[in-house]
Amino acid sequence: MTVTDQDFQLFIFALKTSSKYDFSEYSEKSLKRRLTKILADNKLNIKLLLNKIKTDPEFVEQIVKEVTVNTTELFRDPQVWHALRYTILPKLRNNSVINIWHAGCSTGQEVYSMMIVLNEIGLLDKTKIYATDINTDVIEQAQKGEYKYRFNIGYLDNFDKVIKENPYNYEEYYDVPYEKYFSINKATDTIQMHDFLRNKPIYKKHDLVKENNTLFVKFDIILCRNVIIYFNYNLQGRVFDLYHRNLYDNGCLILGMHETILGSYSVKFQKKGHAYYKA
Repeated sequence: MTVTDQDFQLFIFALKTSSKYDFSEYSEKSLKRRLTKILADNKLNIKLLLNKIKTDPEFVEQIVKEVTVNTTELFRDPQVWHALRYTILPKLRNNSVINIWHAGCSTGQEVYSMMIVLNEIGLLDKTKIYATDINTDVIEQAQKGEYKYRFNIGYLDNFDKVIKENPYNYEEYYDVPYEKYFSINKATDTIQMHDFLRNKPIYKKHDLVKENNTLFVKFDIILCRNVIIYFNYNLQGRVFDLYHRNLYDNGCLILGMHETILGSYSVKFQKKGHAYYKA
C-alpha cells in the first residue's frame, strides 16, 4: 500500500485535532514508513484509519506506540560510555547531587548502563536518575528491568568493553561478574536487573514535542540518543532549547553517534568529544 502525501497530511491532521499528539514536525520519511506498516498491520485503508483516530482513543494510544521508535541496547556505542566513565562523570565527583535525565529512554537498557557505570566509579548513591518516554509500554518494561537473554547476549560484549576493560590502559582489567548487576536465566531466556538498580530511577511519560521540563529539576547530564534524528530541523531546535534551559552551567548533552547540533543552537553548546557542553 502506497501512502500519498495527502494521506500523510490527513493522518497528521487527524492526530493533531483528535488527540494530544502532534507529529507534524517529525521526519516525514520515517513517519511515512511507519504509517504504511500501521495500515497493513491493522488491515485498514486511510479513510478507516482516520475514522478510528477520531472515535477510538485507545487505538490512538496504540498507533502512537507503533509510530515511535524504540531501539536501544546495553552500553550502546562503548566509546560513548568510555567518555562518560573516564572523562565526563569524574568531573561531577565533588557535586553533592548529580542529576541525570534519559530523554526518550525506551525500554531502559541505557538507564541501566548508566547506573552500572555510576556504581563502578562510586557515584550511584549521590545520583538522581530521571527517565522519560512518550510510550508507556516501554516505560513499564524499563521499570521491570527484564530482557530477552538471547536477544541481548551480543550486548554483553559491550558490558565487558565498558566495565571490565580500560581502553586507556590495557593492562588494567576489572573482574566484574554480570551477577553483580543482573541474573541470567538461560532456561527462561531472561536477563533480570537487580532490585537496587530497578528501584532507583524516576520514570515518567513525557512528550518532547509538546511538554516543557515536567521533572522540575535542572540537570548535569541529559542523554537523548537517537531521538532527534526523527525530528525535523525546527523541532530539533525547540528540543535543544529545552535542554539548554534545563542544564546547569557546564552541564552536558549526549546525542546519538550520528546526531549533531546544527544552526543557531550550535553556538549555545561546545562540543568536546562525545559531549555537547552548555556554553
